[in-house]
Amino acid sequence: MPEMDGFSFCKEIRSHINVPIVFLSAKTDEDSKVEGLAAGGDDYLIKPVSLKELSYRVEAHLRREQRKTFPSKVAFFGNIAIHYDEKNVSVNNQSIPFTKTEFSIIELLSKNSSTTFSKDEIYDYLWGYDKDGDSNIITEHIRRIRKKFRDVTDRELINTVWGQGYKWIG
Repeated sequence: MPEMDGFSFCKEIRSHINVPIVFLSAKTDEDSKVEGLAAGGDDYLIKPVSLKELSYRVEAHLRREQRKTFPSKVAFFGNIAIHYDEKNVSVNNQSIPFTKTEFSIIELLSKNSSTTFSKDEIYDYLWGYDKDGDSNIITEHIRRIRKKFRDVTDRELINTVWGQGYKWIG
């Protein structure tokens, strides 16, 4: 490359965007390969390389990239699996029966594990601002969720943040 070496160019690209990067180089020494991968490269091919191999490697990287763009439909927390599409929670492959409301609370908390939600926020998430009712019902739903988890595991998954609400600690 005339103005910048490939390693610097790779670092520059990585500082702006996350895309697959495949080095195609005549440098055959191990240090160059390591430097290319350390700079942010996803693969390092040495010239000459067949167009067929290059094509398949690029396709493989693009497949991996495509898998990353779809949100995970299953989340794992140790031996606990939450299948969001199926609205199912299992511990050690044993399904736990949660109501629709309970699962919705689990989904909200587990997908936003860095956030503490107040009872009012959870209530509004479930039923909207217009529903007449009392957000204290959330306390009862959390109690039931915890009991169902306690029946199959000793892990505490939902933490009470006193004065603020509930948080997933999975």
